[in-house]
Amino acid sequence: MKLQLALDLVNTEEAIELVKEVKDHIDIVELGTPVINREGLRAVKEMKAAFPELEVLADEKIMDAAAYEVAGAAEAGADIVTILAQAEDTSIKGAIEEAKKQGIEVLVDMIGVKDIQSRAEELDKLGADYICVHTGYDLQAEGKDSFADLRKIKEVVKNAKTAIAGGIKQETLQEAINAQPDLIIVGGGIANQENKNEVAKSMKEQMEQGVTV
Repeated sequence: MKLQLALDLVNTEEAIELVKEVKDHIDIVELGTPVINREGLRAVKEMKAAFPELEVLADEKIMDAAAYEVAGAAEAGADIVTILAQAEDTSIKGAIEEAKKQGIEVLVDMIGVKDIQSRAEELDKLGADYICVHTGYDLQAEGKDSFADLRKIKEVVKNAKTAIAGGIKQETLQEAINAQPDLIIVGGGIANQENKNEVAKSMKEQMEQGVTV
C-alpha cells in the first residue's frame, strides 16, 4: 500500500520545499491540477529532478488528445498521469497505449461518475493501471466520503490497482486502510499540518500495520 502526497494549492518552489520535509515517508508526489494549470509541466520536470527517487504523478485529468497529453507528461518526467473516467473509451485506450510505450502508468480518476461499479469494470477491461475513487472538494464540503465507493469497485476490479482520494486525514486513515486500496492519496491531511514530517511518518507506519478489525 503506497502513500501519495497531493499538492494542489502551492507553486512549484513551495511544493519542492514541502516534499523535502516528508520525502522519507511518501512513495508518490502528486502535482495537482491547479499547479499544472498555473505552471504547466515545468512543475513535474522540476519535482522529478529534485526527487528522482520518488514517483511523480501529473494530475492532468485528461479528457481529449490523450496520447499526446500522456507523451508530454512522460517527457517531463511523470511516472503516472491521470485521465478522467468520463473520457471516451477511445481516449482512455489511447492514454493507456501511449503510457505503455513510454513506460509509465495511467490512473483513471472516477470523480463525477454516477455508476461507479459498472464504469470501474469497463476501465479494468480497458487496461487501466489504477482506478481511483475520488471525492472532490465540493462533495467533501457536503460530507461525502469515498470508502463505500472503493468497496464497490474492489468487488469488480480484477487487474487494475485501486486508489482512494478526497479529504483523507489522520482521523479517517484507518477506515481507508481497512478498505484495502493499493494507493492512499492524502493532500491537506499532510500538507496543511504544522509538523508535516511527523504526520507523514505516523500515517505511513499506520499503513504498514494494515487492516484492523
